Amino acid sequence: MLLKEFQTLPEDFKTDSLQMYYDILSQKKTSLFVKRCFDFIVSLCMILICALPMIIIAIAIKLDSNGSIFYRQERITKYGKAFRIYKFRTMVSNADKLGTLVTVNNDARITKVGRFLRKYRLDELPQLINILFGDMSFVGTRPEVRKYVDCYEREMLATLLMPAGVTSLACIHYKDEETLLQNASDADETYVKDILPEKMKYNLEYIKKFSFWYDIKLLAMTVWAVVKS
Repeated sequence: MLLKEFQTLPEDFKTDSLQMYYDILSQKKTSLFVKRCFDFIVSLCMILICALPMIIIAIAIKLDSNGSIFYRQERITKYGKAFRIYKFRTMVSNADKLGTLVTVNNDARITKVGRFLRKYRLDELPQLINILFGDMSFVGTRPEVRKYVDCYEREMLATLLMPAGVTSLACIHYKDEETLLQNASDADETYVKDILPEKMKYNLEYIKKFSFWYDIKLLAMTVWAVVKS
């Protein structure tokens, strides 16, 4: 979890705009260490506790539609590293080939069980595995596919100084993202030009405010947002 030396970062990261965020995080190495310890211990405990519910969900997915139980996709995390994110499958098989990489409200590709899982974010339970191995954290910028990361402005790369996260302030504010994209003539273009830059403002602000206790606050806000939905 501790930061690399600035000189060893990928070349695209060695900019003045990014160094400001690096310097902020370099002053918070204790919080970064505690964050990683929390992620490892809590994800391991939750995997054990949620084993039975996850088995039930897996059976429901198989009974509901043809296809695999898990959805795996390459995403980008800390320092631009690619990894495979794990989710419960909530769409029909080969959904990526049947539409955009973003999901819109009332998306016809979403299955009946998938709609329930997405409402309560239960589809993200398998990401506990990603957290356990360190590719993700409970709190951090949602991991994007390479296509969208390639659209980042230089300052946005600062979000890749930390592992990708399951939730964030941006996730809370844009929990209805699918509705925002529903009437877009080109969902991909609308996401890149309108939604992604606004989400990144929250993600960059998170780095400035980062502390272990701020993470706990965001986790509590996420639980409350899900309960209210």
